[in-house]
Amino acid sequence: MSGFNDFAIARALHVLAVLLWIGGVAFVTLVLLPACRALAEPQAQLELFERLELRFAGIARWSVLLAGASGTWLVWRLGVGSRFADPANWWWMHGMVVVWTLFAVMLFILEPFVLHKAFQASARRDPLGTMARIQRVHVVLLSVSLIVVLGAVAGSHGGWSFGG
Repeated sequence: MSGFNDFAIARALHVLAVLLWIGGVAFVTLVLLPACRALAEPQAQLELFERLELRFAGIARWSVLLAGASGTWLVWRLGVGSRFADPANWWWMHGMVVVWTLFAVMLFILEPFVLHKAFQASARRDPLGTMARIQRVHVVLLSVSLIVVLGAVAGSHGGWSFGG
């Protein structure tokens, strides 16, 4: 039996965290929001979305924290911080940091301190429009996330560079 392999563990934790986080975003975007919006009563749409999305928020927060910690460890452990100086070849590393930062800000700052109150106020004025806006934001976030995931997987295995 071989010894402790911190690199393998960090990579496995990173993949697990991203899988839970982005997979959850995909579920919310492609399944939960359309199912909520299919309900006839606008108030029921909002209540179901809030109740179920709240259950995922904790998973998303822990997953984002784990992805950030393991990603930082991997950059340090592999000594690849210099890749950030070459975005043409390593654009997906920048993409991972941008997507991670967007979600971290959303989950830890905007959602609890700003968006929840704004959501409530908007939902009182225009429940159907609020649900449509939430779905559009989720579609954009999921699309960007999936592009970065594809780029990261391909890029970490030697593909998808734009430089020479």
